[in-house]
Parts: sequence; structure tokens; C-alpha cells
Amino acid sequence: MHGGAVYVLELSSYQLDLTSSLHPDVTVILNISPDHLERHGSMENYVAAKRRILANQGKGDTAVIGVDDPWGQRICTEITAANRRTIVPISASKAMSRGVYALDGLLYDATGERAHEAADLKRARSLPGRHNWQNAAAAYAAAKGLGVPGDEAAQHLMTFPGLAHRMETVATLGKVRFVNDSKATNADAARQAMSSYPKFFWIAGGLAKTGGIDSLTDLFPRIEKAYLVGEAAPAFAQTLRGRVAAVEAGVIETAVQQAFADANATGQDAVVLLSPACASFDQFADFEERGEAFRAAVQRLAQAQVSAA
Repeated sequence: MHGGAVYVLELSSYQLDLTSSLHPDVTVILNISPDHLERHGSMENYVAAKRRILANQGKGDTAVIGVDDPWGQRICTEITAANRRTIVPISASKAMSRGVYALDGLLYDATGERAHEAADLKRARSLPGRHNWQNAAAAYAAAKGLGVPGDEAAQHLMTFPGLAHRMETVATLGKVRFVNDSKATNADAARQAMSSYPKFFWIAGGLAKTGGIDSLTDLFPRIEKAYLVGEAAPAFAQTLRGRVAAVEAGVIETAVQQAFADANATGQDAVVLLSPACASFDQFADFEERGEAFRAAVQRLAQAQVSAA
């Protein structure tokens, strides 16, 4: 905070690896899974880069740490032992005696003497799914760390409009809803969106990360059909072969058209989900540009529908 203003920075491991003087009032580490290992060389080095966000914190500062993965749990345990700042563990999978957690869509605040229900996140239309409940727990804890009363923080969660490229509904054509989750640049991120829908038509691909989509096999039964784009398309098609109907669409525009045709033909409510599980650099400058290409393709499809009516 500075002069009454609050600056919110989203910092990558690349940036954190180079910083030495950063001193945030509140830090948030949501979750940690393998990523950017081609730069950092090992998971241990990647985690060390992430931990640099905590290096200069001290008395009066707050660290909000997700403990639903073993790396986050380890960090939380280690910095708790150091006892230099206020530490708030957060979870979207378990009740805790201390911290902020969400269970079945209900947000609980256990930072005081006893846990109490802070918000019913199922009523927050822009926060579907367990990963968004974890996001909400982190935002609530961070706001409290800056002195915002808990009831006020909870109230604003319920009116949050959502963010572009993160499970963003860009349009609904007939009974088909198009969801832009271009921010999902690895399989773990895609899992969060895929877990939020019982069935969906999946647009995936790009520049694959280590392991591809092998870790998502338990979610394959939810996929009605896959439309694969970019450099990863042939490898993803091989992984899906015999388990999920898939076509190599090549580019976003073609994938959107094919997915809509198939989803619309069902005559039922359907979701077309762009959650690539890949980096975007084979075809786009970044995930935002990829998401905007998806949005533009959907808009052109909508205009074609109007013209044909």
C-alpha cells in the first residue's frame, strides 16, 4: 500500500527469479505445480523462485498460502516455523482449524477464535468451481490482510464480474455456451475448468508442456469431442485415440466452427470450452491474444447465424 492506494501485482517465476528488493504487504501463493522447468531446471529451483516473493516480509506483513498441494503445504509449514509475519493458509478441499477455507462452495473464516461461514460462493455466478473457491479464499484473506473487514470483503466477492480468459463466458448461441479459459497454459490449469462441467466440447492444444495431457485421463469421460489446434495437435490426438472422439482442427477459427456444429446438433444445453492445456507461443504472442482470437471467432459465428436467419 502507498498513500491509500493498493497495487496488485501478478508476478511470474521469471520475474521473481530476478527480484531482490520486493517487499509486499500481502503475498499470495495459490498453488504450485510443475511449470517453466525448461528455464528453472528443476522443480526445486522453480519453487525457490516462487518463494522469493516472501523473502523480504516481516512483522506486520501477511502471507496467504494455498495448502492443497504438497509444495504449498511445505512452504506454509516452513514459514510458520520462522514466525516473522501473519500467515493465513487457504484451502478449497479441507476444513482447517486456522486460516480461510471453502467446502462445497461455502467460504469459512477460521482466522479468529472460531470458524464462521463468511459467504455462500455458489451464489457468485463468476466464481464457479473449486479452483475459483480457492481464488475467493485467497482474495478474502488478502483483503483482510490489508485491513478490509471480513463482511465487506465477502460482499464484494458476490458481485465480482469475473476476468477475461479465465472461464469467461464470451457468448451463448442458441443452447451452446462458449467459455474462454485461454489462461490454462498447462494441464493442471485446464483441469480446474474441465472439472467444473459434467460434459463439454473441448478446444485444446498449442505448445505442449512436459507430460502433455496425460494427467487429465480421469476427465476424458467428460469430453464430448475434442478439437485440437497448434503444434500439440498430433500428440494430443494420439493420447486421446480410442478414448475420446477428436479432430485436428489446426487453428482456433476452425475449431470453433466445428465445435459449434457438433454441440448445436445435440439440441441440448452444451458448453464449448477453450482450455488449451498448452502455452500459446506456437501461434500467438500470449494467452490473451489466443483468447481474443477465440472471442473473435465466436463473434463471427454469431454474425453468420444472424445473417442466415
